[in-house]
Amino acid sequence: MSSQPSSAKTLVDLTALSRRIRQWSSELGFQDCGISNASLAEDEAHLLDWLAAGRHGRMAYMERHGTRRSRPAELQPGTLSVISVRMDYLSPDSSDMQSVLDSPELAYISRYALGRDYHKLVRSRLQKLADLIIAEVGAFGYRAFCDSAPVLEKALARNAGLGWIGKHSNLIHSRTGSWFFLGELYTDLPLPADIAESGNYCGTCTRCIDICPSQAIVAPYQVDARRCISYLTIELDEAIPEALRPLMGNRIYGCDDCQLVCPWNKFAKLSAEPDFRARHALDASSLVELFAWSETEFLQRTEGSAIRRIGYARWLRNIAVALGNAPASSAVLQALQQRREDQNAMVREHVAWALQQHQRALA
Repeated sequence: MSSQPSSAKTLVDLTALSRRIRQWSSELGFQDCGISNASLAEDEAHLLDWLAAGRHGRMAYMERHGTRRSRPAELQPGTLSVISVRMDYLSPDSSDMQSVLDSPELAYISRYALGRDYHKLVRSRLQKLADLIIAEVGAFGYRAFCDSAPVLEKALARNAGLGWIGKHSNLIHSRTGSWFFLGELYTDLPLPADIAESGNYCGTCTRCIDICPSQAIVAPYQVDARRCISYLTIELDEAIPEALRPLMGNRIYGCDDCQLVCPWNKFAKLSAEPDFRARHALDASSLVELFAWSETEFLQRTEGSAIRRIGYARWLRNIAVALGNAPASSAVLQALQQRREDQNAMVREHVAWALQQHQRALA
């Protein structure tokens, strides 16, 4: 990144530069681009209320970051404008989502995590965008993000005109739905801001609230992370509360139910990005097969994937819960029995719970 301001910035036509930034972003593979200023006062109030209610669960870093998340200039000094970009990720080659969810012997993995780790891909493209801006105006202060630092990315994207925040707290665009990644380029360039999305087009629809398996959407636009399956399977690094385990079904990494039922996703665009195609058949693998992976196999097959961040123990923990929710079969029971004495205490506890579920069902 560059932090050296350029005298050339005072001579540049910022409106023309904004147009070129949109053109470059499209050429780099982003499906949309918008610009906002760094003001997030109203969103900061919502964030602080959410933290005060404890709805961030064990994500202590959310508190530690404080207002850096809602005040871009505290995270990157000198920030005046934020360039927000969108990249669609739903692959046309992946197995039908509902079919996998309806097959309890299969593992459901959130569609965003099936291919290459999006953090690196989006940040790499943002760096290329920054390089193009440098070539145009000279050195400027900037920093690129993609779900990699305390950033209120959905609020910034809304302010940049990329959509509205739905009742499930995800960003929705009326022409493209919500199956996309967001990225940001914080800059010290005083770029003209786009018109923020002022409407909210969820109307009276409550499909996302009604479908949530663990009732994590406690009210419109309010998500309690402590109940969210994405939090439980990815962020939580300890035992999953027993009362929530049966609600997880076969979801072993993340959850897409709220997006799957959203009416606006009938307009979702499929991604042509080859890096987002499913690897190692993870779009519809059997739970038993994945539970048999050694740690070496886990590390090999999740190399370059967002899944690797949860580590092997949490991977097994999540699958053990899903096997406990699956119909009893000799294959399922044998897979669980083989890990009764796993070296990890957390894995052992979840395996014991899963076996107990089957014992109760067979009693």
